[in-house]
Amino acid sequence: MILEVLQAQAFATNCWIFAPQKNSECFIVDPGITPPSLVPALTEILKRHNLKPIATLVTHGHLDHTFSVLPFAEEYGVPTYIQSRDRRLLEKPFLALTPGGQSAVIMEQMGVTSFKEPSDVREFVGGERFNLAGFDIETIHAPGHTAGSAMFIVNDDYLISGDVLFHDGIGRTDMPTGSSKMMAETLMSKVLTLNDELNVLPGHGPVTTIGRERKRSPYLAIDYLERMRKGGSHD
Repeated sequence: MILEVLQAQAFATNCWIFAPQKNSECFIVDPGITPPSLVPALTEILKRHNLKPIATLVTHGHLDHTFSVLPFAEEYGVPTYIQSRDRRLLEKPFLALTPGGQSAVIMEQMGVTSFKEPSDVREFVGGERFNLAGFDIETIHAPGHTAGSAMFIVNDDYLISGDVLFHDGIGRTDMPTGSSKMMAETLMSKVLTLNDELNVLPGHGPVTTIGRERKRSPYLAIDYLERMRKGGSHD
């Protein structure tokens, strides 16, 4: 199996590349912001292993995870999978971003003023199972960071957690469409119910496991989550 990670220049977003072996099909996750796009760096990795991309998975609609979705789709003719509630962010990403925030500044510096979605966008709601490049994938709707945040379980071995769960952290909930209450519900009902052995591939930072975070992360302590669920905040 080939599992590589490419960090985007802005926000150090992890773009994951999954392939069963060299000279095979593959899929990627969350191609982010590297001017003018992440495509050239991704192409280097694909050529190194002689891989054929067949899909892009998106964990949520924030620009640091979607900026290079369109150029990658146009370069390789692949579909883009995104949770239905975040699909609109492909064309209107600032609906879920803080006005005048870092993403807005970066887009202004790059001269980017408009966005559009790829020609082939495939929505999911959560709970679907499908196969990509020989990998069994389960979708999980995991709102809280955004309304349409999602996670993916791959072959019952890996959890692509996006900005829901990090090594020693969880995603912020103070931006538009975010919700501390929904994040707490997601963590309690959709993260803490997972197997400890599951390897976590986050949207930012190093890999971890469910078991490690269950034991060590203060953000997964039940008393903390109960406070969040009852109206406390996390940012």
